[in-house]
Amino acid sequence: MADPADAGFRIRRAAEGDLEAMNRIYNWEVEHGVATWELDPWPLERRVEWFRARDHDEPVLVVESAGAVIGFGYLTKYRGRRGYRFTRENTVFIEPGYQRRGLGRALLAALIAEARTLGLHALVAWIDAENAGSIELHRALGYELIGVERETGHKFEQWRSSVEMQLLF
Repeated sequence: MADPADAGFRIRRAAEGDLEAMNRIYNWEVEHGVATWELDPWPLERRVEWFRARDHDEPVLVVESAGAVIGFGYLTKYRGRRGYRFTRENTVFIEPGYQRRGLGRALLAALIAEARTLGLHALVAWIDAENAGSIELHRALGYELIGVERETGHKFEQWRSSVEMQLLF
């Protein structure tokens, strides 16, 4: 697949000015997709609070094209206990019209690079079991399937299962 940078896309750190676009992308997924099992769209104020509460070791990155944010990803502390301090969960969202162009791969690769810089030991991802694209994306970047949680979520009037994938450094 071609390098997204060659197609005019750029990955950079998120700023507060990106939050409206990030929230729009996320809320589309809330209402139409299964990359999040959130059921209620976020008001912009919640996204701002979320962003301001992030620590330096929970980076948020965006993908932009011609100055417009078309995707974002981030690392989140895992389970909130100090014993997990070398582990993060990764999350990636790409605007639907820009999916399948290598942007998710480039964004996840950038998050992996951030994790290495932070001296982390493990990244985990919880993925809807029917989201074959995301599962294959993670596998292509070295993640291994380590577990399945059957029917732990409910969205779109269906029981949803998730897989956990992990990358160790």
